[in-house]
Amino acid sequence: MTPKNEEDALPTPAPRTTPETERFWEATADGKLLLKKCADCGEYHHYPRSHCPFCFSDETEWTEASGDGTVYTYTVTHQNAAPYDEATPYVLAYVELDDGPRVMTNVVGVEPEDVSVGQEVTVVFDETDDGEYALPRFAPM
Repeated sequence: MTPKNEEDALPTPAPRTTPETERFWEATADGKLLLKKCADCGEYHHYPRSHCPFCFSDETEWTEASGDGTVYTYTVTHQNAAPYDEATPYVLAYVELDDGPRVMTNVVGVEPEDVSVGQEVTVVFDETDDGEYALPRFAPM
């Protein structure tokens, strides 16, 4: 996991878990990115939920993602409210995972001006403030 107290590090608030997302967050503490996959139509989806958003089946299963993807789109945030105000500028992006779904995340480990659409990235995990989970973020490969 990435150290959380780097000078330019983004805040790492603990997530609010639900019964549907708890396994996802537990896996992040082990450095694993889980996705839900529908056993009926074969589609992966994110954000974790019990029913497939494509065919509405309740036959979904947890699958470990490769963690690799590409920047689909992004924006550079130059101002924000606390606690993110101290971390500006930072990149908020949608990353299209090689496994299929797009996830909203941050791109880290690179200057904001060096991020580009189509850039290959891989998941990194930043330990949350409570130390219980980790936030999946993405860095250039």
